[in-house]
Formats: sequence, C-alpha cells, structure tokens
Amino acid sequence: MMLVISQTLLVLVVVVLHLSPATTTTTTTYPDFQHLDVQENIASTKLQPPQTNQYHDIASINHSNPTNKWKLNLVHRDKISSTHFSNQSYRLQSRIKRDVKRVASLIRRLAGAATSVGAGASYEVEDFGSEVVSGMNQGSGEYFVRIGVGSPPRSQYMVIDSGSDIVWVQCQPCKQCYRQTDPVFDPASSASFSGVSCSSAVCDRVQNAGCHAGRCRYEVSYGDGSYTKGTLALETLTFGETVVNNVAIGCGHKNRGMFIGAAGLLGLGGGSMSLVGQLGGQTGGAFSYCLVTRGTDSSGSLVFGREALPVGAAWVPLVHNPRAPSFYYIGLSGVGVGGTRVPIPEEIFEVNQVGGGGVVMDTGTAVTRLPTAAYVAFRDTFIAQTASLPRASGVSIFDTCYDLNGFMTVRVPTVSFYFSGGPILTLPAWNFLIPVDEMGTFCFAFAPSPSGLSIIGNIQQEGIQISVDGANGFVGFGPNVC
Repeated sequence: MMLVISQTLLVLVVVVLHLSPATTTTTTTYPDFQHLDVQENIASTKLQPPQTNQYHDIASINHSNPTNKWKLNLVHRDKISSTHFSNQSYRLQSRIKRDVKRVASLIRRLAGAATSVGAGASYEVEDFGSEVVSGMNQGSGEYFVRIGVGSPPRSQYMVIDSGSDIVWVQCQPCKQCYRQTDPVFDPASSASFSGVSCSSAVCDRVQNAGCHAGRCRYEVSYGDGSYTKGTLALETLTFGETVVNNVAIGCGHKNRGMFIGAAGLLGLGGGSMSLVGQLGGQTGGAFSYCLVTRGTDSSGSLVFGREALPVGAAWVPLVHNPRAPSFYYIGLSGVGVGGTRVPIPEEIFEVNQVGGGGVVMDTGTAVTRLPTAAYVAFRDTFIAQTASLPRASGVSIFDTCYDLNGFMTVRVPTVSFYFSGGPILTLPAWNFLIPVDEMGTFCFAFAPSPSGLSIIGNIQQEGIQISVDGANGFVGFGPNVC
C-alpha cells in the first residue's frame, strides 16, 4: 500500500507501508525523479527580519482548538533571532560549524556510554550537554517552542532536544548569563518554585550532584569551555492551556557559552528525566512534531499525548540501545536513489554488540550523517544520476554541489530511506538538495560520519510529521506535512 503526501505540485513524500513481518509484501512503484524549484529555494534564503511579537503570547496558543490542549507552535530559530543574518552563506557556515561540534559531541557521548549504567537506573548530568550548544547558537537550524515557566507563568523560548533528558532554564540571581530573547526567569517571582534537597530522589538521580546549604546543585561543562551551573528544582510549566506541576528542572545561575536566544532546553529524550518521561501517564509517552520547512512563514507544531498519534502514518520500530537510552534509534536497512536501492550491507546501519553504530533520529543535528562507506556509495549513485547538472566546488562539509544559477527548475532523482520492516520514505527534493548561497549553488545535504553512527538530521525531517510512541516502541512518518 502506498501513501502519497503532496506538499507542492512537483514534490512528493512517498511512504510505502509494510508494518510488520506478517504483512504481505506487495510490489510498489513510485516516482524515480522529481523537480526542484530552484528559484523558490533561492528566494527562501533571503530572510525577512524576524517578527518576534507573532510568537510571544503563550496564552494565544490553542484557544481556537480546546481539544488540542497539548499543542505548541514550533518555530525555526531564524524567526526569533535578535541578530538578522541576511547572508545565506554566512548563516550556513555558522550552522555547519555548530553542527560539526554537535555531531562530534554526540559521538563522544555515545562512545562513553559503555561506562554508564543501564537505562532508567540513573540520570547523567552530561545529558545537559552538547545539544544546548548546537541548539542556541546564533544562526543555527534548531527549533523552538514557547512555554510558561513558574506561577504566574513567564513566557520563555525553549530549544527542543530529542536527545536530552532534562528541562532547564537560566535563573536569577544570575551571576553570569548569556543573552536570551526574554527576561531571565526569577524563581523569587514564582509561587510554585521549590528547591530540591540533597536527600531527595531527584538529586540522587543526578550523577556527581553537589550539595550547598541543603540544596541539590549541578555543574555541567562542555568541551569548548561552555558550562551551566545551578540548582535543581520542582516547578510548574504551562503548555498553552495545560498546566503541569512539579516538573524537575535545572535552574542555571551561572552559564557561559554561545547559548544565544532561548532561555533553556526542553528535553524530549527517552529517559525518565526528560519532559516526556516526567509527563508519564498524562501523555502516554507519546508526542508528535513537524519541523517547518526553511524559508517559509508558517510554524510547525509539537503535540504531546496519544491523541497526537496520527492514523495513516508509516510506523517503524524503535531500536533499544541500553547504552544510550536517551536517544531514539530506528532501524534503517538502506538508502535509495532514483527508485533503486543502493547496494549497501544492512549491517552497516545496525547497533553493534557494544552499543556502537546504529541510526539516531535527532532534532539537534542539521545534516544527516551516514557511515563513510555507505555515504560514498550513496553519493556516487546520486552523482551518476545527476551527470547532466553543472557541478560546483564543494562547500564546507558538502562535497557534492551544483551550479544551478539561471535554472528555474531541475529534474533530480528521488532520494529514499528504506526502513526495517518495509516502510520507505522518499524525501522532497528540498530536503536533500539545498541552497548554500544566494547565487544558485546547491549541495547534496548529507555528509560522512566520522564513526559508525548514523544520524537523521533536521534538514531531512523538515516538513514531515514525525510521531514518537515511546510506550509501544515506534516512530511514525506522515501522513501530514507542515
């Protein structure tokens, strides 16, 4: 059975459904090429100055739809950036530099996972880490939601992070804080703020936690010299019209680094200390998000609860990696170009016996990474099928680029992910061939991984509804777009 999601006239998202080994396999066909609107994509690089007032009122969220009380607007970083990067090349370079750091940090975290305890047994303070750096840097490609912190609620922008198990915000008194869009949260002005004692179970779950004046303290350092230090607390968070009491958060009083823009981080990882884990039975361990396509004026969405799980999605089983329980691993069996599967051994995408390798879905990484051998075969197949397009020099981490200056549209082969169990996700052209400047240079938006880890990044996720059913162990793609 085939599900076709139309986004524009010439772009298709195709999902071939085969939900279980027991399902009868049917032969399906889908387009082996599509058209990329070159001029539309170049126009999307010329950003208008952000209009932050459009997103600042949390009380306006969901009033028109009271049945969707867990739904939040999800906006691209450029929408709220106080510094407007008008040059696409500069924005891209900044984004990629941070993306490289993000990937390197993920690999370090996962490489060190062998020394950590099993899933659910403890909460490691390092989980605050690298996601924050990537997520809040000026010009990054991260996605933000707006929530209320405290009582009465103070509106704050938060980076969503599918690979972290913590919620934290900058707090007054602020001995040292980075610049953020909203006033720094002041716990003294909140009637619901409650510090966590050193003897509490929450403090016990933070590895290497400190204690000062009876209060549980944390300190997190990063490889580039950035850090956050503060206290743990229980606080009330407001999501649109929904109020959640006693959420464990980090309250950072001393923070250093390039964390520009957002007030903190909203961890959506698979561990018990993430927001999803803490909400537990209230949302059934489920959430759905849609990352709005770059260069559009619309906003995406983040919705919690089992009601958010759509009918008609293509469901892919989550792969449990006990050495990295925070991350959402999925089974990827291969990739395709032009309707043909690239000959790559499936085991190159599998989690190995020591917890290495595998494929992670990550909102904090921009560019999808594949193990070098898989990437080279994938890239070479794409090059062979785009021989008629004029080539350009490589840009940054992208080694396959094209000079499309003067073209209105170009015909390109489809690019597909083949998931374990049968589903095939065919990407819109703008999710794999992206403009890197305003002059018509486009690059193949994939890169080799410096390790065996594969990461499906947010560029490839944009515009497609993605649902996580953590309780039952599935990730869904489609059927909706944004």
